[in-house]
Amino acid sequence: MSFQISVTLSMATPNHTGTSHSLFILLGIPGLEDQHIWISRPFFISYLVAVLGNSLLVFIVVTECSLHEPMYFFLCMLAVVDLILSTTTVPKALAVFWFHAGEISLDGCATQIFFIHATFIAESGILLAMAFDCYVAICDPLRYVRVPCCEVIIRVGLVVVLRSFSVILPDVFLVKRLPLCHSNVLPHTYCEHMAVAKFACANIRVNVWYGLSALLSTAMIDALHIWVSYTFILNAVFRLPSRGAWQKALGTCSSHICAILVFYIPIAVSSLTHCFGNHVPPHIHILLAKCYLLIPPVLNPIVYAVHTKQIRERLLHILKSLWRILRDKLSK
Repeated sequence: MSFQISVTLSMATPNHTGTSHSLFILLGIPGLEDQHIWISRPFFISYLVAVLGNSLLVFIVVTECSLHEPMYFFLCMLAVVDLILSTTTVPKALAVFWFHAGEISLDGCATQIFFIHATFIAESGILLAMAFDCYVAICDPLRYVRVPCCEVIIRVGLVVVLRSFSVILPDVFLVKRLPLCHSNVLPHTYCEHMAVAKFACANIRVNVWYGLSALLSTAMIDALHIWVSYTFILNAVFRLPSRGAWQKALGTCSSHICAILVFYIPIAVSSLTHCFGNHVPPHIHILLAKCYLLIPPVLNPIVYAVHTKQIRERLLHILKSLWRILRDKLSK
């Protein structure tokens, strides 16, 4: 999620004509229009990998009884969020690349803004829940065994969803209340809150500060709690008596650490580029913004398939079964 808080709080003036755009044009990646077909190929492949990988992950966790534990249910929730995130942005981007179908209504734009930002906050919340789960499993294993799994998952899921909705719904209303009359051409592949707000012929100070407060009160607080959780986890791990116990404990959380890095590193790179990359071409900013929406959905199922033995074995079993069915059909 890119809040891209602008330092120019008064970039729009209160004098407006009374007309407001209800249709916007997504340009794709300005400056690389002649390369859109080539750029679309890795986007399309990444989207297929994200959809297939996360769908398989959900199927495996739901059907494999040995994976009915809090960590894997959280992983299942993460996969669903990644499916929503990638499906919200990539199909429209491909339509722009392939068919020059960049038209999108204000309601469609608001819907994209809502799901992009809501899934971002939800993913951050799920990663925090997974960090707490890992902390309890390692630092207080007796309590971890006693806590009822289903009750915890339902409560955490409800909190994640309600927090995402309650934080982002005002974001959408703030966009829709603006008179948008400066332009209706978005140099992007999807709608982003501040990019749309910049077209307003009214003061956008409220939008800017609400976007900043939403970022600080969710993702930044979550990142701080995750860091604190892993400080306690590592402290507990290094007090274990043997190297084998260290490796087992760290192996329990290694997949989650990878998921955290996959989520936060692309966002950090994109944010730093926006803050300090004044001479970076606009198409680089757009490609980086697109990457942090695609990298977590693509890499998360791969990371967990590689690091989790049960998921890996179940996945290989499914692939072998599909191969046998296909071979039998071809042999007839």
